[in-house]
Amino acid sequence: MKNTFYILLAGCLWGIISIFINRLNDMGFQSMQCVALRTLITALILLVCLLLTDREKLKVHLRDLPFFLGTGIGSIVFFNYCYFRAIQMTGSSSVPALLLYTSPVFVMLLSAVLFRERITASKVTAMAVTFLGLLFVTGAFSDGGGLSAAVLLLGLGAGLGYALYSIFGKFVIKKYDDLTVTFYTFAFAAAGSVPIAALTEPAPKPETAGLLWALCMALFSTVLPFLFYTKGLRGMDAGRAAILAAVEPFVAAAVGVTVFHEAFTIYKLAGMICIIAAIILLNLTGLRGKKAGGREEKKATAEAGKGFSSITEDDRK
Repeated sequence: MKNTFYILLAGCLWGIISIFINRLNDMGFQSMQCVALRTLITALILLVCLLLTDREKLKVHLRDLPFFLGTGIGSIVFFNYCYFRAIQMTGSSSVPALLLYTSPVFVMLLSAVLFRERITASKVTAMAVTFLGLLFVTGAFSDGGGLSAAVLLLGLGAGLGYALYSIFGKFVIKKYDDLTVTFYTFAFAAAGSVPIAALTEPAPKPETAGLLWALCMALFSTVLPFLFYTKGLRGMDAGRAAILAAVEPFVAAAVGVTVFHEAFTIYKLAGMICIIAAIILLNLTGLRGKKAGGREEKKATAEAGKGFSSITEDDRK
């Protein structure tokens, strides 16, 4: 029960990020500047934590740095920019957060191409359900104005960028502690986003309030949810945790309705249900695959044990 609470809390904290983004946008901060602030402050917080708790976790092999470049710039910077830009264009994170959760489909497709993972009937069904959800979200079935192509592409770009974290992370997540991976990911993300923001977007007038909102964004919607999610993962499998974390778009929708007075239609609800159902289907398929693999491993071990027993009996005779 405790681990479930941690995962749900992480999803809720991720879901309120539009509050901080919109406040920063109102103060003149553009999307890439918000990315730079989030990544830089998060990297500094994690660096202080590692220096105070365990400096050994800062050690990594040079050959692994390109993978951190992938998780940092290829994933975090790209996904955050698309996500924040979509929030800026819509004024809320309900639809962008929902489109962000198409990431498992991108992970499935990229894993099939890069790692030769099999695409099963269940995975194809999940893709079809996700596509149906996108049709609902974009307003294809409604009479009113649908979602703009720019917001749709940005939302899907956020989903793709988020998926790339899993792809690049495959190469380092088993080698290093979670804090190590996250710190170097955000350190590379900051190293990439800060210069881009400085060169491409005019800097707003520095204000203490702006820095405080940026600090709150990094602390409450980045560092703390990561820590809670990691803590919750230690007591449950990743599939169940991913399903529970899907509370994020529901929280984002609630923030949109209550804080930003965004209209919430039956079509958005239908799209939300479809995409969450696809996530559940993909994770249940993965769990069944793990259980089947475990049974096969036990069977092989048992057969090996029988063979060993028969050899022992023959030796005794």
